[in-house]
Amino acid sequence: MGDFLELAARRQSCRSFSGAKTDRDKLTKCVEAARLAPSGCNGQPWSFVVVDDPDKVAEVGKCGRAFGSNAFTEKAGAFIVVLEEYAELKPALREVLDSQFFAKGDIGGAVLSICLEAADLGLGTCIIGLFNREKIAELLGLPREQRIGALISVGCPSDGTIRPKVRKPLEEIVRYV
Repeated sequence: MGDFLELAARRQSCRSFSGAKTDRDKLTKCVEAARLAPSGCNGQPWSFVVVDDPDKVAEVGKCGRAFGSNAFTEKAGAFIVVLEEYAELKPALREVLDSQFFAKGDIGGAVLSICLEAADLGLGTCIIGLFNREKIAELLGLPREQRIGALISVGCPSDGTIRPKVRKPLEEIVRYV
């Protein structure tokens, strides 16, 4: 096993893809990493749609550019659409918590697992915040009420340079008591 902090430092938001098709086996490994992510009460409130058909990739990429941003999605090799699913909580918890109480955090963990596995495999990723959810749902044949928890562009970076991370100093964000 490698050094996790080194992997975390190497993972970055890729905004310059080569345009090459992304290997399906690598995409499957990324989703497997997400499947293994922890979730509150083991609710696993997720499912994944891997978009790797070139025509669909182009259409989903357009949805990522719907608000005049994310021009880099034009050359992404694939997309992973993370869907928020119903979390099956134990009956005692259902009495006091909404079934989706943990879902946003759980999906965040699954998304990070995808991005870290991709980095470990030499792929670039970028979590897309602005995208046309309705159009993606239509393209993928999803029910109108299906919540899309995240959209991740995936592909071969056009440049392998690892940019230095700009983060707050540790002393500024942690306190021990």
